[in-house]
Amino acid sequence: MRLANKTAIVTGGTKGIGLGIAEALIREGVAVCISARHPNEIQSAVDRLNQLNGGRAVGFVCDVRDYRQVKGLIAHAVKELGGVDILINNAGIGVFQTVEETSPEDFRAVLETNVFGVFYCCHETIPQMKKRGGGYIINISSLAGVNAHPRMAAYNASKFGLNGFSEALMQEVRHDNIKVSYIMPGYVNTEFGGDSPSAEKSWQLTPADIARVVIDLLSHDNRALASRIEIRPSKPPRK
Repeated sequence: MRLANKTAIVTGGTKGIGLGIAEALIREGVAVCISARHPNEIQSAVDRLNQLNGGRAVGFVCDVRDYRQVKGLIAHAVKELGGVDILINNAGIGVFQTVEETSPEDFRAVLETNVFGVFYCCHETIPQMKKRGGGYIINISSLAGVNAHPRMAAYNASKFGLNGFSEALMQEVRHDNIKVSYIMPGYVNTEFGGDSPSAEKSWQLTPADIARVVIDLLSHDNRALASRIEIRPSKPPRK
C-alpha cells in the first residue's frame, strides 16, 4: 500500500502504542482519526500530531465498548477524511487479578473492550473499505494471546479471542482486497495497566517499535500478507 494520502483510524490513539502508531502514520503522509474516551486527551494528542510534517489528525470521543459510539467514530472519519483505508484496533484494557478477585464487571469490561470493540470497529469499517476497493486492518494483540499466566485470565481470554477473531476475519475479507494482521508485542514501556514509562524499563519495547512494525506491514507489496507478528524485547532481565 502506498501510504501518502491514505486515511486511517487509530483507536486508543492518545498515548502509548496508539499515539506512536498515529505519529508514524502522520509522518508517512496519512490523514489519521484518533479516538479515546477522554476529550481533553484527544485534543492534546491531536494538537501534538498536527505539529508533525506529513498528514493531518482529527479526533473523536469514543468508548469502543459502545456500538453506537463506534458507529459515530466511523461516520466522523468518513466525513472528515473522505473514507477509511486503514483501521488500527489498538484500544485495550487489562485487569491483572486472580479469577476469584476479578469482579464480573471488570471481566466484562476487558472482553467488551478488547474483543467486542474490535468487532464493532471492523463491522462498521469493512463496508467503507469495500467502497474504496480495499484496505488494511491491524489488530494490536499481545503475547498474552498465546501464553497464559496466573492473574491474567481476563486479559488472556480477551487476547486469545482476538487472535482467533483476526485469523477468521483475515480469511473472510482477503478476496475483497482487505488485509488483516495482528501484532503480538511483549512488554512495552507505556502507561498500560496503570504502569508508567521509566528509564528502569528501557529494556522493554517502545511504542515506536510497534509503530515500525505497522508501517512495515502496510508497506508490503499487495501480493504479500504477514498475518501474524510476534515482537518481544531482545534482552529481558535474566530470571
